[in-house]
Amino acid sequence: MFIRGYLRASTQDQDANRARAALSEFAIAHGHKVATFYVENVSGAKLEREELNRLIDDSHEGDVLLIEQVDRLSRLQADDWDDLKARIKDKGINIVSLDLHTSHTALTNSDATDDFTKGMIKAINGMLLDMLAVVARKDYEDRRRRQAEGINTAKAKGVYRGRKTDEALHERIRMALEGGQSLRKTATVVGCALSTVQRVQKEMKAAF
Repeated sequence: MFIRGYLRASTQDQDANRARAALSEFAIAHGHKVATFYVENVSGAKLEREELNRLIDDSHEGDVLLIEQVDRLSRLQADDWDDLKARIKDKGINIVSLDLHTSHTALTNSDATDDFTKGMIKAINGMLLDMLAVVARKDYEDRRRRQAEGINTAKAKGVYRGRKTDEALHERIRMALEGGQSLRKTATVVGCALSTVQRVQKEMKAAF
């Protein structure tokens, strides 16, 4: 059984690798190990995610996509979630989430389970995945709404200054680029999104 761990955080201020140990320990407790990790800092509300796409492309039938929580995989709108599920299903990938106990059966000896029980577990697992994906999306929308309300209140009071630039991060990116590193390599070494490196590169070019 080939287990691929997926680690995601929404912003560069969050540590996408935070749950790596938890996933590794979970797999070991079930008699397996995580073969490889796919890590990225990108919103779960985006369908197009480079590392998630790479994980799906790399996978084969029967492989496991291991996540800490369903919201690490999806905060998507319903149509996008359906598209992602279809891709995962077409590849024959089993989703296992630490917060979804019915999914843990994918790590057990399925030969000891009859077809009826397998079908019931699969149906229940799919239903619960959908439910948790809906909850994750609602949580995302609620946070965005509260954030927008807070910004509007700050603007009305004349105290809104916008998001501060992480100057230390930008300086590390500039040093890597000036040292001849590629955009993708810089993103990996510095630990940020490729789009952030591209933005800094654009600023560097504009400065000349």
